Amino acid sequence: MTQISIITASRNAENTIGDCLKSVARQTKSCEHLLIDGASTDGTVSVLEQYHGHAILWHSESDKGVYDAMNKGIFLAKGQIIGLLNADDRYASDDILATVAATFADPGVDACYGDLCYVAADNPEKIVRYWRAGSYSPQSFYWGWMPPHPTFFVRRELYERYGGFNLALGSAADYELMLRFLLKWRRKAVYIPKILVNMRLGGLSNRTLANRLRANRNDRLAWKINDLRPFPWTLLAKPLRKIGQWWRKPAVY
Repeated sequence: MTQISIITASRNAENTIGDCLKSVARQTKSCEHLLIDGASTDGTVSVLEQYHGHAILWHSESDKGVYDAMNKGIFLAKGQIIGLLNADDRYASDDILATVAATFADPGVDACYGDLCYVAADNPEKIVRYWRAGSYSPQSFYWGWMPPHPTFFVRRELYERYGGFNLALGSAADYELMLRFLLKWRRKAVYIPKILVNMRLGGLSNRTLANRLRANRNDRLAWKINDLRPFPWTLLAKPLRKIGQWWRKPAVY
């Protein structure tokens, strides 16, 4: 039976971590859930203690940021399949992990991903943006495409073979990792045409213009360190693709 490990990195997430934990606990497919907390100073640890029976492992210590915490979780994970769920996100339905497990029943599948809804920070029932990921081909990244990272599930073997998140890439670390796995090493990714994750608005890379420019520089570096050359328009197309998320309605499959 395929075991799935879900890794959640947290830092002062007292107000949202409970929803995240409940959404994992409600899954019809059981999993290992690892909570890696970055020495929170609010009530996050108290919430984690309440869920000690559900979370197989959690600990709180200082770290170098969210991707450092994720790397720690990947190292500790025992499952063959690894997913990453942010502390302020939750799965869109109770059958998400069952769907993922069924997808990985095909031994030729190395990774899978699906759609994501951005929801209001103060009202997780209100959909603000809809990210329809769409099918992947090796050319997709050249046109500014990337899969929604919280929906991205990977065989642990890929982390063991190609490494984890590169902390030098800042908020582009997830983009670089997916670029490395899928484009550089041409591992097979399957699209699940379904909303997998509801994500609260408030991403760091888009919070200010300076952050967006910094993210764009790191996106460019992600290509360079993997010896890949984007098209002249690739890195401009990447943020522009997000515009349609504001008016596109969630699809019904």
